[in-house]
Amino acid sequence: MSLERQRLQETLRSHAGRNDNALALWGDTLKVSYTTLYAEVMYRQQRLRDENVKVIALALDNGVEAILWDLAALFEGLTCVTLPPFFSPAQRAHCLEQSQAERVIAEPELESELLAAGYERRGEFWCRAFEGPDRLPAGTAKLTFTSGTTGTPKGVCLSADSLLRVARELEEASKPTAPQHHVALLPLAILLENLGCYAALYAGATLSVPSQKTLGIQGASGVDLPRLLGCLASRAPESLILVPQLLLLLVSAAEQKAFDPQSLRFAAVGGARVSEDLLHRAQRVGLPVYEGYGLSECASVVCLNRPGARRPGSVGRPLPHVDVRLAEDGEVLIKGSTLLGYLGEPAFSDEWWPSGDLGEFDPEGFLYLKGRKKHQFVTSFGRNVNPEWVESELTQRQHIAQAFVYGEALPHNHALLWPHRPDCTDAQLAAAVAAANEALPGYAQVHHWTRLKQPFTAANGLLTANGRPRREAIVAQYRAVLTESALSEESAP
Repeated sequence: MSLERQRLQETLRSHAGRNDNALALWGDTLKVSYTTLYAEVMYRQQRLRDENVKVIALALDNGVEAILWDLAALFEGLTCVTLPPFFSPAQRAHCLEQSQAERVIAEPELESELLAAGYERRGEFWCRAFEGPDRLPAGTAKLTFTSGTTGTPKGVCLSADSLLRVARELEEASKPTAPQHHVALLPLAILLENLGCYAALYAGATLSVPSQKTLGIQGASGVDLPRLLGCLASRAPESLILVPQLLLLLVSAAEQKAFDPQSLRFAAVGGARVSEDLLHRAQRVGLPVYEGYGLSECASVVCLNRPGARRPGSVGRPLPHVDVRLAEDGEVLIKGSTLLGYLGEPAFSDEWWPSGDLGEFDPEGFLYLKGRKKHQFVTSFGRNVNPEWVESELTQRQHIAQAFVYGEALPHNHALLWPHRPDCTDAQLAAAVAAANEALPGYAQVHHWTRLKQPFTAANGLLTANGRPRREAIVAQYRAVLTESALSEESAP
């Protein structure tokens, strides 16, 4: 057993050995002490050992069972494949086929999918035999699929040591605030939340894992806000992991006195760029938000703002387990906790991982991100602009749900906008654009915008399954709209 895996197992055994009935897990209704958690994980380890397989997939909603099986697979030394609930049936089938998952534990509604994929039910396991060479690098503990720009999930293979070292650093970073109740809002198949759960267990805290239905979270981006706020009010979390859109919802609710963040001690936010304006709004309503940065290929978190070391607008300093430097063109390079390789591809053997992100350090070592290297466009005035930077300023205003910004070879940037509500007026959208422009330099500001007739979705091919814009597809569909303002400027007397 690897050193980090052994360390977590001994930590949980120590928590269990106290026999003080400390609450470890809290599902929708089920509550489990640390003593029971340890015994249940040991029992599931034996169940997995009896199956004599190497790869198990979990397609479970958040809950006690998902955590217990995840830990059992980790301690047994198996490869655990985690399938996000927002993946399409075709994407799930692709992940199972590519990973050669011999056993699956899944929600009942996936029965027809699994039968169609050649699995048969035996007790709690769905079973299938695979032939052919092993496609996983040796030592793969977690196989997490990231939905790239093509929409076909790509398998990132990670070791237990890499994962658990990051989890320990997360626990260490939050230690000054000593949160003792973590509520998992994101699906456990999201690596960041998975490691946040490990961090809570390292700390001996209570880990709440209500189902996504109980939380009011549907798919990749749907949120029943009253239901979410009701769940948070009843659970009173001391720590959370948020994506920017969830942070925006909670900040807006707190501003309207519909959410009381008083119990919160540490809220990490990541997954996409957060506007500085939203971070200041969070501070004003008492949300202790700490922005971070990471990527699946480096076992999630790489940098994080922390109590006593926070710079709004930055993603914090690198955590102790990694080294971060910048290439000549500003690309962020990372050493430490890098992936073993992509599924089905040669093992990764380089020392530094090229993140594809552009950044800069301030004199005190805080990293500031400037967007994706490949998404950067150049205006007709020769200025480089990263659209995600501008889009985050737009979508973290009151009225704009989706924004896409384009300016390649244009004198002025053009935005495609979709409002949060159908009754949002054009005047309100214009005011939101004006407010975002105040936070941007002139070359990055939006001078023209178009209100969309329909949102970007995975169904219409303009979003990936995890909610990122398919930039080439959007430009292809809206090219005439995006460039008409430039043409009218050229023809003006």
